[in-house]
Amino acid sequence: MAGSTHSVNNQVPPLVGYDVFSADRALTAAVERHLDPGLRDEVLGELSALGRTSGSAQVQEWGAQANENPPRLRTHDRYGHRIDEVEFHPSWHRLLGKGVSAGLTAAWDRPAGHLRRAAAFLVWTQVEAGNGCPLSMTHAAVPALRTDPDLAAEWEPRLTSMVYDRELRPAHLKAGALFGMGMTEKQGGSDVRANTTSARPLAQDGTYELTGHKWFCSAPMSDGFLVLAQAPGGLTCFLVPRVLADGTRNVFLLQRLKDKLGNRSNASAEVEFDGTWARRVGEEGRGVRTIIEMVAATRLDCVLGSAGLMRQAVAQAVHHCTYREAFGGKLVDKPLMRNVLADLAIESEAATTLALRLAAACDDGGEQERALLRIAVPAAKYWVTKRCPPVAVEAAECLGGNGYVEESGLPRLVRESPLNSIWEGAGNVQALDVLRALQREPGAFDAYLREVGQARGADHRLDGAIKNLLTELADLEGVEGRARRLAERLALVLQGSLLVRFAPPEVADAFCAARLGGDGGAAFGTLPHSLDLASVVERARPVT
Repeated sequence: MAGSTHSVNNQVPPLVGYDVFSADRALTAAVERHLDPGLRDEVLGELSALGRTSGSAQVQEWGAQANENPPRLRTHDRYGHRIDEVEFHPSWHRLLGKGVSAGLTAAWDRPAGHLRRAAAFLVWTQVEAGNGCPLSMTHAAVPALRTDPDLAAEWEPRLTSMVYDRELRPAHLKAGALFGMGMTEKQGGSDVRANTTSARPLAQDGTYELTGHKWFCSAPMSDGFLVLAQAPGGLTCFLVPRVLADGTRNVFLLQRLKDKLGNRSNASAEVEFDGTWARRVGEEGRGVRTIIEMVAATRLDCVLGSAGLMRQAVAQAVHHCTYREAFGGKLVDKPLMRNVLADLAIESEAATTLALRLAAACDDGGEQERALLRIAVPAAKYWVTKRCPPVAVEAAECLGGNGYVEESGLPRLVRESPLNSIWEGAGNVQALDVLRALQREPGAFDAYLREVGQARGADHRLDGAIKNLLTELADLEGVEGRARRLAERLALVLQGSLLVRFAPPEVADAFCAARLGGDGGAAFGTLPHSLDLASVVERARPVT
């Protein structure tokens, strides 16, 4: 037997066996803040159970296995028949089943449904973000289908079911169903009005035959898809079932799966339609209007997904530095490392607080809240998703060389981190959508001002930021070229107002100083040294 040359010490225990929800003070506080007291015990118990599942060693291993074993495309069976199926690792199915059973597709008719789902989605993202795509698409399809009461009556019970049924068979024979979507095409990308896929009406009212392609089709193993195509009356939304009512496969030709930077456990496909049967959703020529609420729901999920990734990155960094010793003491006690961790922590808490506020607005459903969402969702989607990559990279650096090694899990977070900024409308699309809300829907900005105005007078830096924002909006010359700047400022002021109202003073103080008052640098770890950074870091520490 070989002799031992050294003993292993000063290594950090894995961050497993803990309640991901309850260990997140910012998230638990946000849920309790917006929750009806009568639902408190039920919802917190439900989220804590999911948190324990998410933090368990077994489920964490499922996430790693799903990422390490990406899906495979099978176009034909052994006999040469075209089948167009996607094979997934068993861990993928286990994760997706847990997500469905946790209610991640069942928000629309539950009390506080959007709030409790948002918190669960943020928690579940931290296990493996890839399975969030079909959960998000299925959740978001419901408001689009509700434009057609008959379709909604047929499909909504399946989509909001808490039963995961992975088999490809007619949807009416299944206890639960999942939805994907295909909007973009090769020639148009985000400009969906440039789509060329054609829809020819069939004899039965509301049915069509599609011919064309989709460049990105999310979750191609789903039971149904919402797609856009050019009907005689213009761009229209359609429902494409994967399997027809008589049990035959619809024409849904999977050309290839995308080889992506991250999100590797999830399949994204290029699809061809060639006489594909479809049902119209909404009126002809109203395709964009039909899917607009679906788009809003998926964009909010992008904010939640990025907030979840940031939280996991920060939790790993703080956990590591709490145990790791260097230069005569714990890393977490070193002033410069503490500054880095605190800076990361306030970014994470600001994202979580904003995301849960928007989810609560979805539950409210009132005119004021709908107006707020119209401007706040694209602004949040723009800003929060863009903050995710630098947070993930900086968190990996906190682990040193260990953070660059796959076993740490940080490289998976780094690869995943740009995704939500790119999907569901990249940065320019979101910034321009903010402009449209400002220019065409004055009620949206009024609702925004009422929201941030609730914190006026509590912090002079926030007051100054609100004043500067109003000054900038008073001059709309060359506004398109300033759209990103405006979206950023809108998001930061909204985050600052929420933290001033609801976060501990040390968190709000640090955020306002660095993000609104100009007393912070371009890199993380440049907060004013006079702040109570130890309390900020302690608040972000995951208690195992």
